[in-house]
Amino acid sequence: MTPVARRRLTLAGSITGAAIVALDGTVLTVAQPSMQRDLHATFAQVQWTSTAYLIAVAGLLVLAGRLGDRYGHQRVFAVGVLGFAASSAGIGLAPGVGWVIALRALQGVSGALLQPATLGMLRAAYPADRLALPIALRTSAIGLAAAAGPVVGGALTAHLGWRAVFFLTVAPAAAVGVAALLVRLPQPPADRATGLDLPGAGLLAAALVCLVHALVGIPDRGPSSATALGLLAAALLGAAFVRHERRTARPLLPPRMLGSATVGSALGVLLTASAAIFGTLFLGTYYLQEVLVLDPLGSGLRALPLAVAMVLAAPASAVLMRRHGPRRTVVAGMLLVTLGALVASRFDQDSHTAVICGCFLLLGTGFGTVMVTATAVLVRDASVADAGVAGGLQQTAMNIGPVLGVAAATTLTSGRPLATAMGPALLALAATAAVGALLALRLPASSAGRAEEAADAEGAAAAVEV
Repeated sequence: MTPVARRRLTLAGSITGAAIVALDGTVLTVAQPSMQRDLHATFAQVQWTSTAYLIAVAGLLVLAGRLGDRYGHQRVFAVGVLGFAASSAGIGLAPGVGWVIALRALQGVSGALLQPATLGMLRAAYPADRLALPIALRTSAIGLAAAAGPVVGGALTAHLGWRAVFFLTVAPAAAVGVAALLVRLPQPPADRATGLDLPGAGLLAAALVCLVHALVGIPDRGPSSATALGLLAAALLGAAFVRHERRTARPLLPPRMLGSATVGSALGVLLTASAAIFGTLFLGTYYLQEVLVLDPLGSGLRALPLAVAMVLAAPASAVLMRRHGPRRTVVAGMLLVTLGALVASRFDQDSHTAVICGCFLLLGTGFGTVMVTATAVLVRDASVADAGVAGGLQQTAMNIGPVLGVAAATTLTSGRPLATAMGPALLALAATAAVGALLALRLPASSAGRAEEAADAEGAAAAVEV
């Protein structure tokens, strides 16, 4: 098999794995009301079908990435994607909501295994200075899957029932998992000397679980003493994790990564961008349906430019990053997100459809640009031996950010009419995006330099394309 064919197979597996996870997350929201009626479940139980997945995936992403660094990303990817297929099929056959919740948690474990591996495989297969385009194609696939999810999920639920939604991803996940087991692509030798640092992984997982559990309850119950206790526990466990990492001989996060300004800035950008986008989208959806009194189809069509712009902006951002450098590209993307949130803060009952669609167009263009560029910087900055951990950190930021944004939006609008409370809340989300733009100023100014040196060190052929 030629090097080009190997890279294309790796890219296909990475794209398919990432798209399956994105599609599954969006079709679920459409199927939940039907699931609740069919299984005679309470609203709280149905919410736990989302919360169980989120808690499992957020707590294990970094450890899963380290497992890929140690045992091989392709092997961990195969286990994760096959587990995802099996748990999806199990949910489709589940006799009760308790089984659905348990299997969703198992699905979260599988998702945690496969998501960092999709980035780790790309880092191992491509020269460091050629990573932007593969990551851009992966991001476009995620955007396309997220846009198609509600439509496909709605059609399946309406004609075949909610169980069909979970069978949707079984065949592609099983196919790519079997292919990953049977087609052995050359991989860099796994670093078996790399420590798993189970105490550190346990502290990090506990901190993230406390954080996620505290945040996901805010949209329904509002801020409470339980929320405060959860956030305090997350902060204390996080501090204990950092202290442990600095003292242990074989940390989960390598010192060069833990103390890297580039890594910290890229993660901060991803966190603030996803918080601003999903917080704005959350409020925007309620605005369209409650203030403008649109049906789900009408509101979905007005928000569609976000997904379309994200799909188109992703490959364009790879070109922009090569020409203008990561710093300028990410700053421009974050400013677009900030501008989009500012435009949304001016929405009222008389807002024209063109203004609403233009707002979502700004948000999608900015987010697609930021997601590709910041991810490429983060993964490229890591060595091949730490690519899984870098992928785990990226996925953790992309999972925590949306929860944080929705929690902030809910807190800032709680107890007041949406039409009057939405403006100040969106201004706060715009300020969050502006903070991300400031963090982006610490990113590398040029795509050259370290990336090219890393590519040379890895013996990559710079002429090889996707």
